[in-house]
Amino acid sequence: MSIHGGPTGLKERALGPDLARGFMLLFIALANSHYFVGGDRHFGGFPTDGGPLDRGAGLAIATFVDARAFPMFGVLFGYGVAQIVRRQRAAGTDWWPIRKLLWRRSLVLVVLGFLHAMLLYIGDILAAYGVLLFLGVWALRWKDRWLLIVAAFFLVLTALPSEDSLAASAEGPDPSMLPATFLGQFADRIVVQPFIAGLGWIGFVTPFLIGLWAGRRRILERPAEHLTLLRTTALVGSTIAIAGALPLSLVIGGVLARPSDHALTILGPLHDATGVFGGLGYAALLVLVARRVGDRPVMRAIAAVGQRSLTCYLAQSVVWAVVFTPYLLDLSDTLTTTTTALLATTTWLATVWLADRMRRTGYRGPFELLIRRFTYQPRRTAATRSRNSGSLA
Repeated sequence: MSIHGGPTGLKERALGPDLARGFMLLFIALANSHYFVGGDRHFGGFPTDGGPLDRGAGLAIATFVDARAFPMFGVLFGYGVAQIVRRQRAAGTDWWPIRKLLWRRSLVLVVLGFLHAMLLYIGDILAAYGVLLFLGVWALRWKDRWLLIVAAFFLVLTALPSEDSLAASAEGPDPSMLPATFLGQFADRIVVQPFIAGLGWIGFVTPFLIGLWAGRRRILERPAEHLTLLRTTALVGSTIAIAGALPLSLVIGGVLARPSDHALTILGPLHDATGVFGGLGYAALLVLVARRVGDRPVMRAIAAVGQRSLTCYLAQSVVWAVVFTPYLLDLSDTLTTTTTALLATTTWLATVWLADRMRRTGYRGPFELLIRRFTYQPRRTAATRSRNSGSLA
């Protein structure tokens, strides 16, 4: 068995997908951090009793980021799975070993996500993506038509009227996000985390399957061959995402009055479903930017974040835990929507600096090494034994 089916080397990676992943971490930081901010009244995860600057910041984040960052993650996650499959097939690996390889990867994500949720941030998405990958391996051999049909079905499912959309919630920070004591947080979070991991993957099925479809065609790696598709996706996807967000983001910004509860059951899912188009549009737009700007130092630094997205994602959660947890700095009622957005941006810039330092030294990142070692080590061990025994692999 060839060891060429292992992970993609850093020098072999295309700039576009990594740049998209790098910027995605900024969007995720902005999307996650405002849910910690306290206040007397909330809507859509934002306090509504702030000044004009805070309302403006909330409007911008709700329009361009919320429910748009995670679909972008889903697209790139599916695309990455397609890349793994392509390399494995090129190395002569059969489908069953590929499934087992991806199941090992999904197990790492579930375990790591569970620890992440228990210790740092209950809003973890790693475990949900681990569950999605565990189930999604059965889609690897689907025809393109079925990938798109099932993706469309889950998009419609996401858009159905519901009272559960966070985009229309009037609740403040969940108690499990701001535990009063270190030991007490485990009792609060052990109830919430399985629910997030067990059901959260449903909302990511559509971008994941579209990412698989795009990965088969190497659309993000070879943008010159797909310019019309990328430009159309960037324009149409971003437009739909912005238009679908405005009914609620204008409420967050104080421009419109809060709609009726019945209207919110429609507008909340609309906000979330149109965010899928935003994830597709943003990914396409950033790949086009990478093609236009080229391999410049700033682009390489941001792409380095994308190459180490797991490590950088977890680093953000360390900041949220230290800054907002009541038994640590306890700044939930001190920071505002605006200052929290500045904190999120500063945190992302710090990860850009850190990732670029790793890039310069040729270091992948601690959690990237962990997941690769667990995913690929059995293959390498088998290959080594085969060579040592003198048999053909």
